[in-house]
Amino acid sequence: MKSFLYVFVGGGLGSLFRFAISKLMTVSKYNFPWATFFSNLIGCFLIGLLLGWAIKNNSQRSELYFFLVVGFCGGLTTFSSFSLEGLTFLRSGDYTNFIGYTLSSIIGGIAFVSLGYYIFRLGSS
Repeated sequence: MKSFLYVFVGGGLGSLFRFAISKLMTVSKYNFPWATFFSNLIGCFLIGLLLGWAIKNNSQRSELYFFLVVGFCGGLTTFSSFSLEGLTFLRSGDYTNFIGYTLSSIIGGIAFVSLGYYIFRLGSS
């Protein structure tokens, strides 16, 4: 039951951090959703770092893992916002931004998880 509390609090903090990013970033003249894009990449990078830590310390079920990975990073990353923005591009016929945003988010997300994970591994060798 404590793990639910850790996820709840971490998710709230991650959501607040994402909201702060959206307020600090201006919308580009092409309406590209940079705040969501950067929130997702930051979250992916953090998940990679935390995954490396969790694997090294056999802590995938620890309270800290639930708080940071499931809660904070889950609240920070924004798949539902990403999906809504993709649909908005499709509905408006902006296929260039749809393809660019979708591919860069997916490839960038995987790349940033990998980068975080390998940076952790290099630093802990």
